[in-house]
Amino acid sequence: MSVSRHMLQAVSSELDLPGGVVDAVRFDGAGALPSYYAVTDLAAASVGAAGLALRQLIVALGGDAAPVRVDRRLASLWFGWSIHPIGWERPPLWDAVAGDYATADGWIRLHTNAVHHRDAALAVLGCAVDREAVARAVAGWRGEELEAAVVGNGGCAAMMRSAAAWAAHPQGVAVAAEPLIAVEARPLEGAGAGQGWPRAATAARPLAGLKVLDLTRVLAGPVATRFLAGYGADVLRIDPPSWNEPGAIPEVTLGKRCARLDLRQAADRAVFEDLLARADVLVHGYRPAALERLGYGEQFRRALNPGLIDVALDAYGWTGPLADRRGFDSLVQMSCGIAEHGMRMRGAGKPVPLPVQALDHATGYLMAAAVVRGGLFRVADGRSMRARLSLARTAGLLAGFAPEAGAQPLAAAGEADLSPVIEHTEWGAARRLLPPVLVGGAAMAWDRPAASLGSSPAGF
Repeated sequence: MSVSRHMLQAVSSELDLPGGVVDAVRFDGAGALPSYYAVTDLAAASVGAAGLALRQLIVALGGDAAPVRVDRRLASLWFGWSIHPIGWERPPLWDAVAGDYATADGWIRLHTNAVHHRDAALAVLGCAVDREAVARAVAGWRGEELEAAVVGNGGCAAMMRSAAAWAAHPQGVAVAAEPLIAVEARPLEGAGAGQGWPRAATAARPLAGLKVLDLTRVLAGPVATRFLAGYGADVLRIDPPSWNEPGAIPEVTLGKRCARLDLRQAADRAVFEDLLARADVLVHGYRPAALERLGYGEQFRRALNPGLIDVALDAYGWTGPLADRRGFDSLVQMSCGIAEHGMRMRGAGKPVPLPVQALDHATGYLMAAAVVRGGLFRVADGRSMRARLSLARTAGLLAGFAPEAGAQPLAAAGEADLSPVIEHTEWGAARRLLPPVLVGGAAMAWDRPAASLGSSPAGF
């Protein structure tokens, strides 16, 4: 059995899909991303899990039990950039300060793409927006002390740890004990009972009519909702007035409407609560206590919308001392030993991360699979569902499998990998990669081009 199939079997078990359905998935496509980890297998398995869950939903809706075909090459390419601009350039992904810096006793990564995160780090370091000045300041700190200082000041940082150090760390211990996808289904009572699947859904567009409220940022959550939109879901992304992430927006807003609400204002809270009450799905990536502080904790959500499919992610896991810590893929790679392992294996003088933001992308497809699994519960007997995932736990899945030896390097994307469809975005024309998964006659296709944050009104 291939590594991809072993990984897919592990995910299928977590989703409690019927035994043997993994056999419906066929992997093809040549090449592998260059890594000391099985990154291409993770890409294929996570995309395959979302496709497999969708296949089971189609069956539950009365469609055929069609095969699922996953192209390992295209899945790997989608873990990078799916959008290929025509006559314009994507905005830079990283800001001028973000990156890895040598400390007095090792390495640390500063994540400064958000202005307030950059300001928090620079305030601790006492320097201006200048990489050389930052490097000089960081060199005078021990890694653990600087990490604590930056995080304590509201910033985002992670010192480089080995896999062994992470396994012994209280947070590593806590994450290792968590499920990859924590699924909890509940029977509905009262007004929520009997809530079925949208009538617009068909075998060709199995998520048509599904109202998805998206409270996620940057990559993992937006990857999940991009997948859902590709099969017909009506995805409405909500951001606060000041938030922006220009480097990722053309990549991740495909198929969605994007609105802004200030949840500190009574009028916007009323709009949000109406949206939440009418949504079929909530996908959120705020830190565990953030929605509680806004007054929208789990108890409130369940009372307002008993049938809600509620899927959430965070960076560092849902238990343990760092469960509420801000985090991103590149930081988790530093914390859990991935970057240190790459450095040792290559004999490099600095951290060696994965070739793509694989924890983000994989977690995104696993979240999409969890949403569709929630649909299966609803179609079968009207149950609601919540699911919890984390980047750190996905890192554990990746670390548990060695890459297969002898795989040929993945060739760069070329004309044959691109859809002929022209996407007319507000930045200019573009083409997307061909879909990485085919599920019977259900086409992965998007009804809207990528658009900027705040470009749509807040309404379903």
